[in-house]
Order: sequence, then C-alpha cells, then structure tokens
Amino acid sequence: MTTPVTASERYLQPEYARLLAAARRSLERTGGRLDGTISVSAPNDAEREALIGLTGTYRPPGTAKITVRLADLDAAIHTATGAPLTDLLTQVGGPLRNRPAEKSALQHTRTQLLAQAEASPLHARHPWYRAWLSDLATDGTVTTLINKGDIPTLARAIRVLEHLDARPADTPPLMLPALAETATGDTKALNHGRGPLPNLVLRALTHAHSVPLPSTAEERRELWDAFDVIVDDLASRVLVLNLPARGQGLGEWLTGAATYGTPFHITLHQLVTLPITVNLPTVYACENPAVLRRAAQELGPDSPPLICAEGRPSTAFHRLARAITFGGGTLLYHGDFDWPGIDMTNQLITRHNARPWMMTAADYNTGIAQDDDHMRLRGKPQPTPWDPELAAAMKRADQALYEEAVAEALLDSLTVRRTGR
Repeated sequence: MTTPVTASERYLQPEYARLLAAARRSLERTGGRLDGTISVSAPNDAEREALIGLTGTYRPPGTAKITVRLADLDAAIHTATGAPLTDLLTQVGGPLRNRPAEKSALQHTRTQLLAQAEASPLHARHPWYRAWLSDLATDGTVTTLINKGDIPTLARAIRVLEHLDARPADTPPLMLPALAETATGDTKALNHGRGPLPNLVLRALTHAHSVPLPSTAEERRELWDAFDVIVDDLASRVLVLNLPARGQGLGEWLTGAATYGTPFHITLHQLVTLPITVNLPTVYACENPAVLRRAAQELGPDSPPLICAEGRPSTAFHRLARAITFGGGTLLYHGDFDWPGIDMTNQLITRHNARPWMMTAADYNTGIAQDDDHMRLRGKPQPTPWDPELAAAMKRADQALYEEAVAEALLDSLTVRRTGR
C-alpha cells in the first residue's frame, strides 16, 4: 500500500528544487519581499509540468525559461499547505537569512569598531596608526574580525600599541610575554600563530617602521627587536672582537677574549643580567660577520675594538651600543652600500650618534670599480646626509656594493688606525 504524499511533501520533490532555491535566493537578497519574480531556465519535462500545475499556465515543451511571480508562488504554497512560502523554505533548507539586515548590522558594527579605534590617542599622534587602520578597514580585516566573532581582538591590539608607544625610550627591553601579560592579561597572546592578534600588531609595527610584513621567524624577531621587545633574549645577540669591559662575568669574559683576539658572541640575556661598563674612545661597527672574521684572522689582538650587527642590528646590538656611547665612546659604522644598508646607517646615526666609516662617494666608486659581481639596487632610495654625493653616485651607478667586496679596504683602514700610520 502506497503512503499518500502530503501537500508539503509534494513541494519537496526534485522537480521543485530549482524553483525553491531561486525563491530562497530572492527572499534572502531582498529581506523577504514578495514583489519580485523568479525563473527556471531550460526546465526539464518534470519541472515544466510541475510549474504548469503550480501556476495554471501552460508552457509547451522546449520552453527556454519559466518565470513565476513570488506573490503567486507564496499564494499557491499557502493554499496547498496552509503555510506561507517561507515556512516551506525553512523546512527544506533551514531558516532564511535577511541579507539586507545583516549588511546593515555589519556596517553599524564596523562603524562603531572603527570609531573606537580612532578614539585612541595614537590616531591623532601617528600617521602610521591611521594608515594601519585604513588598511584594516579597506582590505576586509575588520569585516573578517566581526564575522568570526573576534571583535575584542582589535581593541587588544590597540592596547598593545598604546603600551609600546607610552614606554620611555631609555627603558630596558621588554620580553614579549611580559608585554602580552600587561596589555592583554595573557602571556601567550602575542605568540606567533595564536589567533589574529599577533599579526594585527605586527602589521601596525611594519607601518611604524616602514618595512614589509615579516614572513619568517627571524624577520618577526627583528621587527619586535626594533621596538625593544624581545621574543627570545638568548636569540638576540651581537658579535664582538677586542672589546674589553668592566663588570663581573661578562666584562671579565670580554676582557679575556680581547687578550687573545677571539671573537665573542654576547646575548641580550648576558647584557641584561651581567651589566658591563665600556670605556673606549672609538669602537668600529660593521654589518657583515665576514669583516669581523677577517679582522680576527689577520689582525687578532691588534685589531681595534669591532662589533658586528650580523645584518639588521638586534636589541643586543643597540644595548651594547648604548653602553659604549654612555662610556664616552664613538661608534664608527660601515654597512652595505645598498638602500637597506644606507637606511640602517641613518638609523644608527640617529639612535647612537654614530659616524660613518669609509662610507663616502669615493669609497663607493672605488669599490664598484673593483667589484665584478654587480647587483642592481633594490628598495626605496635613502638620503646620505653625511655625504650627499654618495646617494647621487649610487643612483647613477645603480649597483649594490656589499661589505664582503670591500673587506680588504676595511682591514687596511683598521690596520692604519691601530698603528697610527
């Protein structure tokens, strides 16, 4: 015996599927309005016959498209089932969405969220903060936070940035877990991969520091280091040669290493826990460890004091540089002749009152004339206020000159300075 099909069940058959799907799309798009029409293109025979029965209007085989008024469909469904079209659609595919209302609510929430962000004192004080917020608003980040229920994350990111901005310039470095605890109450909140918060903060820091968003652990550590935030106080380090110092532990080790002309790695942890005093009139600084390695091999204990950033200066480098300048010493710095290298030179001049070492236009022109491995300059050109002709010469030649290529000249300079010849 065949069980009778109820009126509601009849509309759940395959021949009505496309029609009801079109009805759902229209009602969700318009917020439930019934004054529109929907269509089924290239209906098969079962769909055509079902729609004829529904509308009472004959359509011949081969009809390209059948159009139905939503109000008529609602009335037919109501007559057949005793309930409106919306009830049937809910039974078939769950509750209908009201997309106009959702869009309005989303826009209202976005407006409120951005207004709260703009209320931070950072908004009036820093162009980088305004640029960061603009990016978040235009690239969909704010919308994604709202849709995923992560609205409080933006406020937490802003608290982190406000805390960093409020720290005096001469305060000791801050460990990342301590920053996270202070700003968010969770020591792990700023760990990489822990939700959207760390990435939001790093995106702001890239605007503040005018660098690309970091993609590796080392780049993330360097970006945090630039704001005196330490991800790992053992990973932040500086390489030194012949840098005698006073102080228990580290000062004794440095003085002993200088006696033998032995390169020595100093970690930030050592600098913080075993403070030193440096009383040297002049300390040379380089970017590439190949220069320090050659100085150790060829000059040994006779090399003047030399420290090496090993790329972008770390917090350990900056802390040691402060100890040197606080003791009355002067840093003489040489870096790569490329735009990032010039940028680092400018930063060290500003931050530590460093003086360029063999970084004139004449040094550059001599170096590229002797260097066979030419690479074009990349990045944004930087000024060279200590020798404006250097920037002009670099633009004309459009060639990078790395420290390895001029190591011989740097060693000659160290030898002359050491012997006084």
